Amino acid sequence: MLISFLMQVQNGAQIELADTLAQAMGPEHETLSFWSLALRGGVVMIPLAILSLVAIYIFIERYFAISRASNEETNFMNNIRDFIHNGRIDSARSLCRNNQSPIARMIAKGIVRIGRPLGDINAAIENVGKLEIAKLEKNIAVLATVAGAAPMLGFLGTVMGMVRAFYNMSIAGPNIDISLLAGGIYEAMITTITGLTVGIIAYICYNILVTRIEKVVFMLEARATEFMDLLHEPAS
Repeated sequence: MLISFLMQVQNGAQIELADTLAQAMGPEHETLSFWSLALRGGVVMIPLAILSLVAIYIFIERYFAISRASNEETNFMNNIRDFIHNGRIDSARSLCRNNQSPIARMIAKGIVRIGRPLGDINAAIENVGKLEIAKLEKNIAVLATVAGAAPMLGFLGTVMGMVRAFYNMSIAGPNIDISLLAGGIYEAMITTITGLTVGIIAYICYNILVTRIEKVVFMLEARATEFMDLLHEPAS
């Protein structure tokens, strides 16, 4: 009998200890994941997702386009110089046609103008250079717009979420639960985080592309100057 009584007391103590530990640990919290947060962000998350896809597409497409434009064939200008000095203008034109780069198209326009005043040749080269840069800057303004619009959309979603949270509190009346307000606030802040993230990434991508375009501009200016100096050489 004594042994049975001691076993019951031990089992009761173990059950009480387990209950105490469960109360101390509290209820299990829901783990936050990207998709759960995205679904709770509200309707503003849709345009933010679209802007993020647009920014990624523009950056990748423009990055490779600018990379192709910045590639310059080895000894291209040296071959042009040799052809012009030897009077082989047709060979110089063929070399430019076979080289699909902004530099080749710019120099080709200058070769076509050979025999005209140097001012006209320089103006023609500059116009082609400006057109080539305009092609490289395609959709860059859209990327800058995404960098500015995404954070504002995020703040708009936050304001809408806060309004919804306080509206739910007003409906609850005296039975206000702190979890009701806290849940509404953290859901509203999701759009701010998303908007800032999209905006920061788009801003960084924009500056990367602008920097690479500036390098192409400097290269075009250098080759245009080199070509004009080349036209002066026979006359010197």
